[in-house]
Amino acid sequence: MAERTAGRTAAIVLAAGQGKRMKSSVQKQFMELAGKPLIVYALQRFEESEIDEIILVTGEESVSYCREKIVEAFHFQKVKDVVAGGKERYHSVYAGLKALDGRGISHVLIHDGARPLLTPQIIRDTLEGARTYSACVAAVPAKDTIKLADDHLFAARTLPRERLWQIQTPQAFSYPLIFDAYRRLFSAEEYQRGITDDAMVVETMAGTPVRLIPGDYRNIKVTTPEDMILAEAFMRAAKET
Repeated sequence: MAERTAGRTAAIVLAAGQGKRMKSSVQKQFMELAGKPLIVYALQRFEESEIDEIILVTGEESVSYCREKIVEAFHFQKVKDVVAGGKERYHSVYAGLKALDGRGISHVLIHDGARPLLTPQIIRDTLEGARTYSACVAAVPAKDTIKLADDHLFAARTLPRERLWQIQTPQAFSYPLIFDAYRRLFSAEEYQRGITDDAMVVETMAGTPVRLIPGDYRNIKVTTPEDMILAEAFMRAAKET
């Protein structure tokens, strides 16, 4: 277990995806959800949290739009920079990490901007987890039975459900740890093959175990039109309680 340390904290919010599965001419992070652009909800959660500053990572063609129509229009004071991401998610994360270099950050939360139902509790818990363990991710236990398929799409075996967790974001880390792991990742192209999330970068490049922190089943990633309907339903239910 890592030694607990305090210091300045940051969030990297990713909004550089193309959202092809959304089947819309508008990038999903800018589509309206309950009257606001989707990306606004995650930014608002971090704005209202104890996080000290936010880096918003978007597509190169959307940097000016995000500064004017998102950051300025919604008065986000903690968004210190809007930077261009890259082709793959890990390119965008690295861009955000580099933007934080030299700012005295001790811990960083990395969050998909397409998860609008982030809760204050998840932010607190993952930040606490990063301070305690150096690396952690929000996750929920798998509800369904998961089978491993063979090359011919026959079920090869059934995985033990009680040990399976679905990974969410934020993924939270000691900033020096994650930044160094990403620098190693980009030291050779072969290291980048098959990388799917930040936890995997820390596991493979730094050999650091990643703690699972209970997330929330409502903390969904909006990927398809059906997800928009589900997210709106969750929002309505939250207002009614």
